[in-house]
Amino acid sequence: MSADDTIETIIGRFGKYQTWILFLISIGRFPTEYQLSNVVFIVPSVEYVCMDENAYNMTNHCPCENPQYDQSSIVNSVTSTWNLICDKNMLASLAQSILQVGILVGSIIYGHVSDRYGRKFASLLSLASQVVFVPLSSLSSELWMFIVLRFFIGTATGGTILCCYIIIVELGGKSFRPYLTGFIEIPYILGYITLPIIAYYIRDWRQLQMVTSLPWIFVIFYYFLIPESPRWLITMGYNKKAVEVLTHMAKKNNMPTDNIKELVDVAVMETQSSRTKQYGSYLDLFKTPKIRAYSLIMAYVWMCCAHTFFGINQYIGRLQGNIYLNVLVSSISLFPVLIIVVLASLYIKRKIAVVLSFVVSGLSLLLFIVIPSDMRAIELTFAIVGQIGARAAFILVYLYASEVFPTFVRNSAMGFASVFARFGGFIAPFVVNIGIEWVSIVIFSILAFCAAFLCCFLPETKDIVLLNTIDQTEKSKRHKITT
Repeated sequence: MSADDTIETIIGRFGKYQTWILFLISIGRFPTEYQLSNVVFIVPSVEYVCMDENAYNMTNHCPCENPQYDQSSIVNSVTSTWNLICDKNMLASLAQSILQVGILVGSIIYGHVSDRYGRKFASLLSLASQVVFVPLSSLSSELWMFIVLRFFIGTATGGTILCCYIIIVELGGKSFRPYLTGFIEIPYILGYITLPIIAYYIRDWRQLQMVTSLPWIFVIFYYFLIPESPRWLITMGYNKKAVEVLTHMAKKNNMPTDNIKELVDVAVMETQSSRTKQYGSYLDLFKTPKIRAYSLIMAYVWMCCAHTFFGINQYIGRLQGNIYLNVLVSSISLFPVLIIVVLASLYIKRKIAVVLSFVVSGLSLLLFIVIPSDMRAIELTFAIVGQIGARAAFILVYLYASEVFPTFVRNSAMGFASVFARFGGFIAPFVVNIGIEWVSIVIFSILAFCAAFLCCFLPETKDIVLLNTIDQTEKSKRHKITT
């Protein structure tokens, strides 16, 4: 019996205890979700009247030494605090993008911490770090201080996304994992919905950072509420601790506890015997033709997912009309994504689902260009449809990638693709800030269509038996579906 089978046998698929842990972690993740979406409020595109003598009170005139900012919507932002306009516009893009660099670094660092010191420690450290770095960023007296702290916020964000996902998945049974894809998205959507409401009443970026982080100081008490992952304990050979955790969880779920020790001992022995096996590396992704092609295609597809989604996310904040209402409507519209991705995973082939998501996003953006500027409702509608398509692609491609690659290099392949995803998120603000609207939109659309086209060269994976070795993948046609 494998470790996966052991866990599900002892504690069930996903009982009330795991639901309680999911609730705690979902609440604790809100500061992270706010940081992923708040760029439209803390580093927005601003309108101003230039008060220089030779500017004649011109709007958005460059160069401008004495701008008078429009405070009807946002009273104080990072942009207005350090005058990130004209020749400093690139610094505004950097302040936006540095979060993605931090997420990349944080994923690497916290991934190592999680494997070395445990899922619980890594998860709690990332959650607590967010509550420390975000308030510190609000106290920045210089732009470079804000950028540095924004990077550290990104590292905590990357750790939270990775480690909280892992611990939730490992606390549940393997047969429930497809549904966790939707449940784990709920904190992001709820954070996205509540952010514009909070920002509407708190229109100073320093106060907004404080309010969306400091109240979550209670996450330090999670040390006494959240257990260590029993799968990690079994993998590390901590039999006694694994039995204690599983017994506690089984009792909470009203499951029998008679033979837990025997089941854990068997699982530990199997795990220990398999630890001598060789594991794959990043170099293995480029040694054989199919895996090399899959790796390069998937890396580009992940880059387009992040680039398109975060680009649209920021662009919605620039649309005409009330910024708070625009963001609120776009966030509420993401709720159907939860249903879409689950239904797509269950009833549509993986390749078709991902391709359709990209096509919907790309077409919506192209139609967005030809909509008259005075038709604000229709303009917002197409932007939201594009965002839904990009988010659905983002979620579905994660599952798709885990099925395309064999067990031997699965983690390395997804780590490699994740690097490109962060690169896509990094360059998105620079594309948004090009200054020519149709050029920015065309770039987002073309990349989405290119990703859809390249997905056609990937194998279909729905309902297949996952392969374990590179040799199996190279010899497999991978179009044959097993039932």
